[in-house]
Amino acid sequence: MIDDIYNKDVLRLAANIGGLEPLENPDAEILLRSPLCGSSIEIALNTDGERVTGYSQKIKACALGQAVASVMANVVIGKSKVDIQNVRDQIEAMLSTGSAAPDGDWKALAALTPAKNAKPRHGAILLPFDAVLKALG
Repeated sequence: MIDDIYNKDVLRLAANIGGLEPLENPDAEILLRSPLCGSSIEIALNTDGERVTGYSQKIKACALGQAVASVMANVVIGKSKVDIQNVRDQIEAMLSTGSAAPDGDWKALAALTPAKNAKPRHGAILLPFDAVLKALG
């Protein structure tokens, strides 16, 4: 089971986290911690009022949380709060009910499908989404 959860796609994403360069003069900065597993993420972002125009992050999490942070850094620019909320809802449904993984820009998150049965890790998986949503107000 552990090999399924921490599969090669998850590990590849976790090893290639972007968005590590700090933003100058961010519009919002958020630090969130998952109380269950202890994962944390600190993000900074810029917006044009509706969409993310700049993003940086510092993450301390298991490979699952790091994989999501990697995808977030790669695709968050240009996304709105509604976009982020919709994908978060899809991920939560994927983890809780086995619904389909997101597609399009977010299709790499399908690598997390086996984590459905790793409930203690769901907080780490959702953490980057929760941080961006909180930063967007």
